[in-house]
Amino acid sequence: MSELRFVRLGFGGEAVDYQVAWDKQREVHAARFADEIDDTCLLLEHPPVYTAGRRTAESERPLDGTPVVDVDRGGKITWHGPGQLVGYPIMKLPRPVDVVAHVRRLEDALILTAAEFGLDTTRIEGRSGVWVLGDPVEQRPALGGLSLDFDPRLNDEEFDPRLNGPEYAPSNAGQRREDRKLAAIGIRVAKGVTMHGFSFNVNPDNAWFDRIIPCGIRDAGVTSLANELGRDVSIAEVLPVVERHLRTVLEGAELKPREIERPGEMVAAPATATASA
Repeated sequence: MSELRFVRLGFGGEAVDYQVAWDKQREVHAARFADEIDDTCLLLEHPPVYTAGRRTAESERPLDGTPVVDVDRGGKITWHGPGQLVGYPIMKLPRPVDVVAHVRRLEDALILTAAEFGLDTTRIEGRSGVWVLGDPVEQRPALGGLSLDFDPRLNDEEFDPRLNGPEYAPSNAGQRREDRKLAAIGIRVAKGVTMHGFSFNVNPDNAWFDRIIPCGIRDAGVTSLANELGRDVSIAEVLPVVERHLRTVLEGAELKPREIERPGEMVAAPATATASA
């Protein structure tokens, strides 16, 4: 692959509006497809915004009508905002593109970043992104005074955690000792070039996630590096560490096209694909 260059678009008081960043992604994507530039990772913060991937259900959106930007990435609904480091790696991959392998490489870089700050994170089968594991189910405190065997989030189709107070809030998953997501990933691949990427919770106000069903997952929550470490952590501290691990993982990867086998033949993958968090 080509050398990975980083472009820091804006942070803090210069946080980048989501639509402006999306337009910039499309501009960089076209230039990368035409081989006018090298692989490029845009890094930034956004002002507060909810974005919904293609698989988002109506029942996962804010109940109060808060605007949501519908986007062309994979995955479901999430939030971006202050205290969250967002990265959009725009990279040309061999076709047919192995989307899952690309997602795993992003996860690897963020797991290494968290580890450098002293936080153990991992993957969870069937749930993309980077996670802090909770206690085993049998060791968690009873939820709402009930045995976890009767967790209404799992067994009552009409139960809505957004209407049932802080004990069910995604931002309080750490207090419940549940699994909680530190970083989300949602991408799109068009013409063999990736778009969108990851959001890494450094020190955001995670209460923003309580107005939605983050990533469509009802039985887990969200966290941040600052929450888990119990101390202040800034975007400025994390930014060079993320860049270093992205460079190491992405530039050092042995990129291979994905093989799709059918009886007696090999076929190409679609030109456009998405993957989700």
